[in-house]
Amino acid sequence: MASRSHTSAPVCLIENKDKNFTVCPEALQVLSQIDQPVVVVTIAGLYRTGKSYLMNRLAGKNKGFPLGSTVQANTKGIWMWCVPYPGRPDQTLVLLDTEGLGDVEKGDTQNDSWIFALAVLLSSTLVYNSMGTIDQHAMDQLHYVTELTERIKSKSSPEEDAEALEDSAEYVRFFPTFIWAVRDFTLQLELSGQPCTADEYLENALKLKKGMSREVQLFNLPRECIRLFFPTRKCFIFDRPTNRKNLHRLEEMEERELESDFVEQASQFCRHVYKTSKPKTIPGGHIVTGRLLANLVETYVDTIRSGGVPCMENAVLALAQIENSAAVLEATGRYVELMDQTLKLPTETLQELLDIHAKCEDGALKVFMARAFKDDKQQFQAELMQVLDQKKETFCQKNELESSRHCKAVLARLSEELEDKINKGFYSRPGGYQDYFSDLKATTVKYHEEPGKGVLADVVLQQFFKDKEDVGRAILQSDEALTEKEKEAEDAKARAEAAERENEIQKQQQAALEEKLEDQKRSHEANIQHLKEKMAQDREKLLEEQNKVMEAKLREQRTLLEAGFQKHVDQLNDQIGHLKRQSERMKNQSWWSKILDVASMVLPVFVGKGIKRF
Repeated sequence: MASRSHTSAPVCLIENKDKNFTVCPEALQVLSQIDQPVVVVTIAGLYRTGKSYLMNRLAGKNKGFPLGSTVQANTKGIWMWCVPYPGRPDQTLVLLDTEGLGDVEKGDTQNDSWIFALAVLLSSTLVYNSMGTIDQHAMDQLHYVTELTERIKSKSSPEEDAEALEDSAEYVRFFPTFIWAVRDFTLQLELSGQPCTADEYLENALKLKKGMSREVQLFNLPRECIRLFFPTRKCFIFDRPTNRKNLHRLEEMEERELESDFVEQASQFCRHVYKTSKPKTIPGGHIVTGRLLANLVETYVDTIRSGGVPCMENAVLALAQIENSAAVLEATGRYVELMDQTLKLPTETLQELLDIHAKCEDGALKVFMARAFKDDKQQFQAELMQVLDQKKETFCQKNELESSRHCKAVLARLSEELEDKINKGFYSRPGGYQDYFSDLKATTVKYHEEPGKGVLADVVLQQFFKDKEDVGRAILQSDEALTEKEKEAEDAKARAEAAERENEIQKQQQAALEEKLEDQKRSHEANIQHLKEKMAQDREKLLEEQNKVMEAKLREQRTLLEAGFQKHVDQLNDQIGHLKRQSERMKNQSWWSKILDVASMVLPVFVGKGIKRF
């Protein structure tokens, strides 16, 4: 079962002190213990607009994130609250309450812009909280959205982000869904005298103006950014929760004391967030766990502190390195755990051990494939193959040692009487050699009847016979009942039997080598099969992501076409055409086959103790 780590109260995730961001170790520790997918809901907006109250409601509590009761901004930096996701036991809800924007005491819009950029980067659902109405003043206050392309890069190559506003597809891949929460709304929801929904109210507020004047461009810019960057958006309006004199005690008030319309609006908001919010993903569709989110936070904050601009492509590559290394370790641990649980030493045959190894290797590969991502050159999968092959060899050696130990103990027990007779000189008499040979054969028969001797049964027996060669030869030569010719015949017979046993052992060793080579071929094929399945899953994720982006572009195109913005429609046509070509390439089986062929050549095949690559 996945590990879970929920906090009883909010903790600071990113501290904002003296205009510098610092990641808090306590919060990272909490996130690093979450192996489940995380759904990250972040709220941003101007200070003193009631953001924290909504987050407390999402946590199912009245208290938690500090609400504050003065005109001073209360939340500094970004605070985090990890709670069980209602109705989704396999996911964790991570609530992020951001520092209020536009704090006059702070007087630093650069700092606010980074707070908003971090909110976008970290969340899967972003709630923007504002007061009153969605008018031009509200749009002007949301100027942070127009600066996103200066604060966030999708690609590491500068030229690829040069036309970021015009080609927003890469941003749409990892930007969150957008909810605009309008607080203390006092107007009637009407458009042209007709009732409308909150969503229609928002879309009307986001309509563009025609014209090329600077005034029109300034009017359109924030609206264009919201439309392009956040194609999935929703609006909620909220009445004032209580009269002004009671706002300072909002945390203490029972629901029955609040305005009933506000209580219902807050409940609808929470239900929508619970129902529609999805796990945080990164480009490529890989789902983010708490552990990955912790790494993302560190990566982004370190970049900002160093004076750089967070780049999603670089962040994903850095995450992949960390996560894939961890995937190798986790898969190796799983393999050893399964082998220890399943393997009973010694095994009767090498094939028995190899069959168990194959099952445990399959379990390890499933663990690796579930966690690894963007292992495009199969570097980490190849590393895992080498490690598992080494672990297998270690188990083979343990198997042989256990077999050898057991067989020697069995022979020592069965040959006690024989050894006693040798030590007492019982066979040093006429006819003694025949008695010695008969007793040795009887011991051998009993040894063969003993179960559970393992893979070195014949090797240990052969060594036992070798150890007795000098004793047997001495008894033979001292047996006065035999003629010299008979002694020569018996000696030749003993040497022939020894040679035959040695030859049999060499055949067994050759057969064992062939079994191992066959197993290595099987292992290579199994890795290729797992890689095929992984690539098929990744392709589905990519196509799903691609479709999401294309649908967003098509929706925007239809809206702009109806409004008569032909220039924008033409730009979207180019983008949609590019997206379609990308999708066709993703669907092309021969293209994927070529990638798989190259990948299969990277994965190693082991030959003896060496490594060979196709």
